[in-house]
Amino acid sequence: MNRNLIITIVTVFVLLFFTGAYRLLEIKTGDRDHIVKVGYIYDGDESAPYTANFIRAQHAIEKKYEGRIETVVKNNVPDGSGEQMISELIGEGCEIIFTTSYGFQEAAKKLAAENPNVQFCQATGDNANTAPVLANYHNFMGRIYEGRYASGVVAGMKLRQMIDEGIIAPDAVKVGYVAAYPYPEVISGYTAFFLGVKSKAPEAVMTVRYTDTWNSYTLEYECAKKMIDEGCVLISQHSDTIGPAVACEESAKEYPVYHVGYNQSMVGVAPTRSLVSTRINWEPYMESAVGAVLGKKKIENAVHADVHGNDSCAGFEEGWVEMMEINTQIEAEGTQQALDDTVAAFKKADLHVFEGEYTGTDPFDMNDRIDLRTPYAENEKASAPSFHYVLDDVITVKE
Repeated sequence: MNRNLIITIVTVFVLLFFTGAYRLLEIKTGDRDHIVKVGYIYDGDESAPYTANFIRAQHAIEKKYEGRIETVVKNNVPDGSGEQMISELIGEGCEIIFTTSYGFQEAAKKLAAENPNVQFCQATGDNANTAPVLANYHNFMGRIYEGRYASGVVAGMKLRQMIDEGIIAPDAVKVGYVAAYPYPEVISGYTAFFLGVKSKAPEAVMTVRYTDTWNSYTLEYECAKKMIDEGCVLISQHSDTIGPAVACEESAKEYPVYHVGYNQSMVGVAPTRSLVSTRINWEPYMESAVGAVLGKKKIENAVHADVHGNDSCAGFEEGWVEMMEINTQIEAEGTQQALDDTVAAFKKADLHVFEGEYTGTDPFDMNDRIDLRTPYAENEKASAPSFHYVLDDVITVKE
């Protein structure tokens, strides 16, 4: 009886072992074979530098996780159609959705609350840590003010050369900036750019014109042309098309009007005028976020960044912000070294941008003022830029 009992017990354990092993193998195989659908919603398409920059990251993610993910994309989505298009992505089975325009964030957060099993990652957003805080809703953005400032250094070097060579007078160092909207993201960016310019050409002043749209070649071109006609000798932009670069290239002034771009190199369309561009590299965050979903991990535990709640941010030090190649055909002598030194200082957190003998005013509240003799820490607690003051006397906003 004892011998039979032992045989029975052993048999049961063997059966349990192999059944468990089979189930474990089945689960692992199922996880490995499970294809995660990744959704992207864009307000433009590949023809717009802003969207093209995201698509560049999308393609890198597809290559990184080839065979493990499937991509579903919605292009040319206006802000008012965001909820409908995001709902379509959910209906198509997406487990993680990247919304890439600030105008999508309210719809994205609303649908995140209704779909807790889907991860929503909102680029340039600022509402992940406001009530209600949702475990499946996230904000992310690179510290682009670093790239703006570094671009300004390149521009300032060129302006200094133009002054030293007598091409322009010291009192004619007028910079123009094509801006989309008077949002903190835009104001922070053009202020950082301007302070970078002034680090090399302290004589500079700047004019800003808003287009009140992110993506209009015609408006951006006309806006840049108007500032060129007003005497601006260099144009930069926080807008989505190549219009300002083309306006600079086509300028028939007695002096060259140079250009600094955003999101992609614009040397191809302005080979004798476009100096450099900067961009946010969306790839590191997207790679980590998709990897977290594949590995069933919390996204904020997977990213290499400064994390505040459900909000992630990084700069040059993690590759979230990048400079495009300098146009060596027109750069001022010493520009590459100056740029390298600037980027290195940012990586070591040795460079503080928003400080100096400047005061500024909130354009929507004249009683809200700032004195930059007390430095302002941008992106200290959130990825979305928050500096929203127009510097007095040195920056002029025109309608």
